[in-house]
Amino acid sequence: MRKPIIAGNWKMFKTIGEAVDFVNNLKTETANIKDVDILVCPSYVAVNKAAETLQGTNISVAAQDVFWKEEGAWTGQVAPGMLIDAGCKYVIIGHSETRGRFGKVDDDMTSGLLAHFGESDESVNKKIHASIKAGLKPIMCCGETISERKENKTDEVIKQQVETGLKGLSANQAANMIIAYEPVWAIGTGEVCDTQEANRVCGMIRATVKGLFGDASAENIRIQYGGSVKPSNAKELLNQSDIDGALVGGASLKVADFVEIIKSA
Repeated sequence: MRKPIIAGNWKMFKTIGEAVDFVNNLKTETANIKDVDILVCPSYVAVNKAAETLQGTNISVAAQDVFWKEEGAWTGQVAPGMLIDAGCKYVIIGHSETRGRFGKVDDDMTSGLLAHFGESDESVNKKIHASIKAGLKPIMCCGETISERKENKTDEVIKQQVETGLKGLSANQAANMIIAYEPVWAIGTGEVCDTQEANRVCGMIRATVKGLFGDASAENIRIQYGGSVKPSNAKELLNQSDIDGALVGGASLKVADFVEIIKSA
């Protein structure tokens, strides 16, 4: 049976002090929870302090992104080894807010259509390989825009993202990945994918992994749902056959809400 995994993606929220306060409260509230993998994903600047505060607990730290080079003249980028040195065990790769295929550059977060950072399926693949090589566990995000869903391209788009993102991995490497299905139109909008449809798409992702790497990898890989997950809908989503956890945005910024979602798993 796959162990549920709940990750809180704080995005560009929380100072170092706020992050430390949060994880101190979180570790108290979740100290007795052993059957769920719990992750927090602070900004780069808060990663090390959060990891230090969580040392010896049941909570791990993930970064929100990574670059695929080990070192060099890459101003503003952070290498996989640097993240491990700072205390990370996981890393989010390919979140929709970093991908570059969603239209014009726009500061309107409610649209979920930022295109500032130019992430591609190919760069996602490079980051995954570099992260695994360094010892990080990637959480690869995939998801369709509202226009792609209306055009019935959901499966086509996500299959392409999964196939390209996982290209060149071994079956064992794929089995130890996490994939997060995050429909772009549901991120930060309050809109949630219908539970049965979310489970169907996660099942389609698993079938894609099976076609690439075989039964064992498909059975072992954990697939999260993300997109306006909150305490009121977490239990229903997490009770689905192919949903193994959640990548939580806004609801992970409050300890009480995040703990309730964790307990739902």
